[in-house]
Amino acid sequence: MNTGHQHGRSGDRRGFDRRRFLTRAALGGATVVGASALGGLDAEAAFAEPMPSLDPAIARSTFAEGRISRVNGSVLEVKGSYGEQHLVQLTNATSVWKLRPTTADAIKPGDGLYARGVDMPDGTIAADAVWVNIVNILCTIRGIAKDRLHLSHGRHAVVGHLHAAHTTASYLGGAQTADLSRLRIGQSAQILGAWRPEDDGIDVARVTAGH
Repeated sequence: MNTGHQHGRSGDRRGFDRRRFLTRAALGGATVVGASALGGLDAEAAFAEPMPSLDPAIARSTFAEGRISRVNGSVLEVKGSYGEQHLVQLTNATSVWKLRPTTADAIKPGDGLYARGVDMPDGTIAADAVWVNIVNILCTIRGIAKDRLHLSHGRHAVVGHLHAAHTTASYLGGAQTADLSRLRIGQSAQILGAWRPEDDGIDVARVTAGH
């Protein structure tokens, strides 16, 4: 499912001494590569414009997207949308989002991935943030049931699965609430959630209605 990301280019490969030190420290146990250097970690950060690194040792954030073909220990092998290959290295500092903040154990082969991190000399990306199966799409609500929304996205019918512990709504730009009773058939709604590879549905994290 295309989420419409814009991807930055890899950083300048000169001056690796400090970057190599930072990465070795991150892989070795120190929390070095993180949000303070590369940007936010919440779901919205996946769709933000690339920002300059706040760490002078990192020229620019690196981005990767695609489908995870293999999980090899702490390295994710990813096939990009245009046939490119990425190796995404998870570190102790990597933030993982899959419907909600979670751990690397939730990442599975077949999942979609969007990752942000530091481009390494060996060709890997040391990730500070990984968003798994994240989608952010404009839909029309066609039906409402207790545990799901029936949605149309362009010509496609999509089922949005609701989760009492994780799904929230925002109405007319208001605060997030667990109250979904004000959703109405025919409303336009922005759906932020996690794509379900097994049935092509969406686990809904947030519905923004009336925007």
